Amino acid sequence: MKKITKETYLKWYADMLFWRKFEDKLAAVYIQQKVRGFLHLYNGQEAVLAGALHAMDLSKDRMITAYRNHVQPIGMGVDPKMVMAELFGKVTGTSKGMGGSMHIFSKEHRFHGGHGIVGGQIPLGAGMAFGDKYAGRDNVTLCYMGDGAVRQGSLHETFNLAMLWQLPVVFICENNGYAMGTSVARTSFSTEIWKLGLGYEMPCGPVDGMNPVTVAQEMSKAIERARSGGGPTFLEMKTYRYRGHSMSDAQHYRTKDEVEEYKKIDPITQVLDIIKENNYATDAEIKDIDKNVKVMVKECEKFAEESDYPPINQLYDMVYEQEDFPFVEHKF
Repeated sequence: MKKITKETYLKWYADMLFWRKFEDKLAAVYIQQKVRGFLHLYNGQEAVLAGALHAMDLSKDRMITAYRNHVQPIGMGVDPKMVMAELFGKVTGTSKGMGGSMHIFSKEHRFHGGHGIVGGQIPLGAGMAFGDKYAGRDNVTLCYMGDGAVRQGSLHETFNLAMLWQLPVVFICENNGYAMGTSVARTSFSTEIWKLGLGYEMPCGPVDGMNPVTVAQEMSKAIERARSGGGPTFLEMKTYRYRGHSMSDAQHYRTKDEVEEYKKIDPITQVLDIIKENNYATDAEIKDIDKNVKVMVKECEKFAEESDYPPINQLYDMVYEQEDFPFVEHKF
């Protein structure tokens, strides 16, 4: 694994704080109806992404996930202004305003969505890994899912083929305790989700998903196994979300005390504590990071606000172009 240094912790703190504040801003503008549709926030789960990015080779590895997908592309290198603009439905967004909250996408940075169908990304992730193996590339695909998605039959079909073909893919279940508003214990006889890998003799295990160090360690092992031809891994990241499933979630299924208890192990606070304990940064330097994060979020909002909505003809530009079907003029 790449060494975890002072610079790593400072980057983790700056990145995770930015992701958190970026989405806090999204929550605020959603209430103002500047962002429409559904909005699923990542607050509390940032360590899962921070640790994974430390283990990845961003020059070639891929990522695919479900609809809680705003900060992952930012971590992969997508301009956060474009992500914010996409959520605002503006033409300067990652998909020219046509994808919205649940469908952020960047081919350039190997982030393949944002998928609204529960579990729909699981076979797609394996398919991308198959393509890399078929073409002789040593890329690795990270395929994320929520705890609710593991109830889908497509997961089992995918696991079987991934092991049969020894695909270079890492499957990651972000178990935040609740599939929408239903706890894992109410929908699954076995609450140890990682054990699903045992039925396919797939390397698997649980990971503390609130700590980027443990995430980085286990992800590094899984990515190296995949890259070296050792096949897939299934990791259950035990994490927690501080906000509801989406902005329309009243959260009647859990208490405020439960949320506050999990905030005691907030990944951002954990990293900040280590920075302070080891004197990696002075109080003034930490304040500078905090200030810079606020400025960056404000710049993203300003960019999104001032961008134009897509022109109406773009509706025709975003459909498949067929040469022998000339009835709709293609203008894109």
